[in-house]
Amino acid sequence: MPIAFLLLNVKLGKEEEVLNALKAVKEVKYAHRVYGVYDTVVKVEADSMDALKQVVNTRIKKIENITSVISLIVMA
Repeated sequence: MPIAFLLLNVKLGKEEEVLNALKAVKEVKYAHRVYGVYDTVVKVEADSMDALKQVVNTRIKKIENITSVISLIVMA
């Protein structure tokens, strides 16, 4: 099962709104606010690599108020 960790930057003051939108995506296994260079860390799991790319590119990256996404695909 393909897994990705995403490091997100979010517009100031919109962190909870983005977190709630992420948690509504069934492939998101967890999403947490963090302190440091990034605002949110997300774990995404899907049935295939194509499905994983689809979720990241068409659902997560289109969430309003996300300003940047770093994707880390797990090598298994």
